[in-house]
Amino acid sequence: MNSQKYDFAVVGAGVSGAWIAYELSKYTAKTCLIEKENDVAMGATKANSAIIHAGYDPVPGTLMAKLNVRGNELVRELHEKMDIPFRQIGSLVIALSEDDEAKIRELYERGLKNGVKGLKILTKEETLALEPNLSDEVRGALLAETAGVCSSFEMSVAPAEVAENNGVDLIRNFKVENVSYEDGYTILVSSDGKTVAARTVINAAGVHADEIAALFGDDSFTMTPRRGEYSILDNSCKDLVRHVIFQPPVKYGKGILVSQTVDGNIIVGPTAENIDDKEDKSTTTEGQKTAFDGARRSVPSVSERDVITSFSGIRPIGGKGDFIIGFSDANKALFNVAGIESPGLTAAPAIGEYVIEKLIESGHKFVKKDDFDNTRIVVRFKDLSDEEKNRKIAENPLYGRVICRCETVTEGEIVDSIRRGAGARDMDGVKRRVRAGMGRCQGGFCGPRVMEILSRELDIPMSEVTKFGGGSRMTEKETL
Repeated sequence: MNSQKYDFAVVGAGVSGAWIAYELSKYTAKTCLIEKENDVAMGATKANSAIIHAGYDPVPGTLMAKLNVRGNELVRELHEKMDIPFRQIGSLVIALSEDDEAKIRELYERGLKNGVKGLKILTKEETLALEPNLSDEVRGALLAETAGVCSSFEMSVAPAEVAENNGVDLIRNFKVENVSYEDGYTILVSSDGKTVAARTVINAAGVHADEIAALFGDDSFTMTPRRGEYSILDNSCKDLVRHVIFQPPVKYGKGILVSQTVDGNIIVGPTAENIDDKEDKSTTTEGQKTAFDGARRSVPSVSERDVITSFSGIRPIGGKGDFIIGFSDANKALFNVAGIESPGLTAAPAIGEYVIEKLIESGHKFVKKDDFDNTRIVVRFKDLSDEEKNRKIAENPLYGRVICRCETVTEGEIVDSIRRGAGARDMDGVKRRVRAGMGRCQGGFCGPRVMEILSRELDIPMSEVTKFGGGSRMTEKETL
């Protein structure tokens, strides 16, 4: 079988897979990053709270605890160089009862054991001084200064882009459905018959990780999809809270939060519901009611009237109480990175480091590249000064054409989002990268123009432009 051959094939271009590919791109080993969808971060990564957690919640001694704290450090260290939107706004776990006060004290002690810096127990008066819109029932809070908010999509696209720029092959629309073996290589076979050969396969397939493992004869874990529903409020509500507002954790997660997003909106959610269908990302009336009823316990003035969009995401629950990271006992050609539930987004950069450590311990030899470069610059036109805007327009007139009026997104930004490494290939890909279509009109004005730009840049007919790849075509046929 004539397949492209690699030392490492990373299956799944979510946040874990992207950071693993990023770490591998520092070395001369030949690597590919395989994704079944038309873009990176199409699973759990694209639909979550986008919180960079401080690390006080995981049980001390677990991989979750170790990699959460290290991941938080790496995000704060790398976000400027890699141009990942991030704001260190801090988090508050608020106490609304005597039992809650005991719980936040326990979280404080746990955080100290995990090595979290910047933790402090606040009184009621100190808490309300920071967040005057909280419930009058608040009795105090745990402040975690190192927590923040990010763009969860950019937390994947940035390392994927850097990885591709440093020699990793990003292979899209490749759904692994079978494996075979030949001359020391595992042959990955896609649903349409394409093949990729790799000496080591790293399974970072999120909620589908158990299915990939099963192809290698590994049935040691099962992934349970847990759906969480969210709502985004209009940016007129941006001053409702200044920190990430949590209630004490519950059985199925960290509970309902109210927080600013990295772009200044307010996010409410998530709910937590174990479901059977791994692709069921529907929103429900019941779920939205649960989210807002829970949120109003923290911030009574939160209102459904301010919702501009709602969505749900699937969290991959591995059932082991910790991340599942290591070579499979069933097949040493497979390295599992599974069960990466919260705080997986925060931990992902550290997961990449940890995978390399484990590969080296197993005997893999790595040679560092002399020319590795993780510098990444993204133009966000509306954030520039007037002088910088004029300079950018002089360099490229496309930056003088505003396509999305709601979010002030220019044609130059859209074109750049398509042309750069791990670039956009569909409408949603552009939307996630530059926010075209994320404003009040939700793409009603800019959508047709974005379609035209994608058609031109990808050299495809308008009728082949899709919303999110596959058969999601925006039009049935060319119109006059």
